[in-house]
Amino acid sequence: MRAIRHQAGVMLIEALIGILIFSIGILALLGMQGAAIKNTTDAKYRSEAAYLASQIVGQMWVDLDQLASYDTDNAAAYPPRDTWMNNVALALPGVQVGGALSPSIQVGPDAALGLTDREVRVQVQWQQPGATEVRQVIILNRIHGGAGA
Repeated sequence: MRAIRHQAGVMLIEALIGILIFSIGILALLGMQGAAIKNTTDAKYRSEAAYLASQIVGQMWVDLDQLASYDTDNAAAYPPRDTWMNNVALALPGVQVGGALSPSIQVGPDAALGLTDREVRVQVQWQQPGATEVRQVIILNRIHGGAGA
């Protein structure tokens, strides 16, 4: 009878340790799920930015005669460029046309940026909600119109 008294409560301690281990496992799963959602969102924004940058470069290839009009340093309104910039602002978080995270297009020649004639640099920046760092995609492309250009 005395041996049974020494065993009293052991099963309760085992159950509490089992619940603790199970809880730690559940918390780890929740942490991994949160990281997966964050990484998926980041990948979505990166692919969207790359698509938008490629889209405007494709538009410039079609519109060779107006290549200089795509430069965002050019103050004159140019509907294809302006529409693209507004689409970037709608698709990516933190982007404001004319703001700090405004998309930019530079058309060469521009010695300060290292761009040669008809070379284009497209930069798309965004900031995810709740993040402090700015993400960006930069595409460099040399646009020419055939053998003579």
